[in-house]
Amino acid sequence: MKARLTVIIPCKNERKNIRPCILSAQRVADEVLVADSGSTDGTLDIIRDVGGCRLVQREYINSGNFKNWAIPQATHPWVLIVDSDERVTPELADEINSLLTAEPDRDGYHIYRANYFLGYRIRHSGWGRDKVLRLFRRDLGRYVGESDHAEVTVSTGRVGYLRHRLEHFTYWTYDQYFQKLHRYTVQSAQARYAAGKRASYLRLLLSGPLRFLHCYIVRLGFLDGLAGLQVCTLTGLSSFIKQVRLWELERARPQPDPEAVDKLPGSTDRKAA
Repeated sequence: MKARLTVIIPCKNERKNIRPCILSAQRVADEVLVADSGSTDGTLDIIRDVGGCRLVQREYINSGNFKNWAIPQATHPWVLIVDSDERVTPELADEINSLLTAEPDRDGYHIYRANYFLGYRIRHSGWGRDKVLRLFRRDLGRYVGESDHAEVTVSTGRVGYLRHRLEHFTYWTYDQYFQKLHRYTVQSAQARYAAGKRASYLRLLLSGPLRFLHCYIVRLGFLDGLAGLQVCTLTGLSSFIKQVRLWELERARPQPDPEAVDKLPGSTDRKAA
């Protein structure tokens, strides 16, 4: 008898993604649970139009916190987490269905992702071996970490790997990229600062170029063509921005209070001049 599965889809303002994501999840789900954190762009109307979903809502703090709130609300003993920009392929659905029909010998499974940038499949550049632990027993898996890159940990440690991939459409536009870049780099810098790490001259100078060269040369990003060049360049940029944000937390000088400046001796004369 097949073990029953809830697919959890966290989302906020995913009007362009939510319909194909739900339809792909229905290939494998006994229940689709959409966890929304305050959509205002028509996403909720699309969810109701597609049908066959259970909708829960709560404010968003960070990814791990939000998903850990959603996991216990799943009806079934197995959970698959699928972000709105991801798709369950027919091949992956067949593999999961076959796995759950037999008695799974693990309590969680990593799934490799096929990553796309502006619609182009990126096979190298550090993206080719990307994997996430997304399929697990509801009561044994939780996200660990306070950032948007928190990862699932299965308490028993008994995890395996699936063969087929989850499609991941990371960014369709540069606007999407820079929105996420802001959030990710701020979170990274805050976490590093809290851990006692500090920026240095060498890290500011070398982190970006070295990260680019590692992705473009060592990880064969040049084989991904112009899309790969952009991905590797943006990866280097992200590394640099994480360092300058760390430097900002430690050393940036606060902007003077305009009211305080007006009260300095001679300020009246300067304004009149």
